[in-house]
Amino acid sequence: MTIRILLAEDMNMVRGALVALLNLEDDLEVVSELERGDQILAAALEHEPDVAIIDIDLPGLDGLTAAARLRKRLPECRTLILTSLGRPGALRRALAAQVSGYLLKDAPPQELASAVRRVAAGQRVIDSQLALSAWNSTETPLTEREAEVLQLAAEGLEPIEIAGQLKLSLGTVRNYLTTIVTKLNARNRVDAIKIARDADWLL
Repeated sequence: MTIRILLAEDMNMVRGALVALLNLEDDLEVVSELERGDQILAAALEHEPDVAIIDIDLPGLDGLTAAARLRKRLPECRTLILTSLGRPGALRRALAAQVSGYLLKDAPPQELASAVRRVAAGQRVIDSQLALSAWNSTETPLTEREAEVLQLAAEGLEPIEIAGQLKLSLGTVRNYLTTIVTKLNARNRVDAIKIARDADWLL
C-alpha cells in the first residue's frame, strides 16, 4: 500500500530535496507540497493524505497550529513535525498538539522515510536526543513577578506601561528586566523573551 504524503516546508530547496527523497521510496508518494501553514487544511481535505509532514515554522500559520486544526478536521491523517528547533519547549508544545511525530531536519535521510512509515502505522516517533533533553529540562528560573513582567514585555508593552499595569515604579520594572536578562543569560530583552518562549516559560 502506498502512503500518501502532504509536505509543508517554506524553503524551496529543502522542500524540493525532501519531495525527491520521499518519492524515491516505492511505498511513499508526495501528493501535495506547500510553502504556507494556512494552505495545509484545504490541501489535506482535497488530497486526503495519510501523513502530513509539517515544518514547525511556516508563514501564514505556524506548523503546530496547523497540525492541531488538521487533527480536528481530518483525524485519520497523522502529523509528523519536521524542525530545526531542537529545543525542549518546542517538543512539549508539539506533544500538547498531539502530533504523531517530531523529527529534527538534520536527522539521516533514511530516518525520515522510516518515521513516515511508523507514523502511518499509528506509532509515535520522537527524536531520541530531543526527548531526553525535554525530560531533563529545568523549571523556569524566573520568579512569578519576573515572569509576569517578561510576559507583558513579550506582548509589546514598554517598561512605563508595564509599571502602570502592575502598579510598580518604572525603576523597579527596569530592575526586573535587567535581572531577567541576567538570569536567562540573554543578550537583551528581545533575546530573553525568545529564550523564555522556547522553554515554555511564557504563555
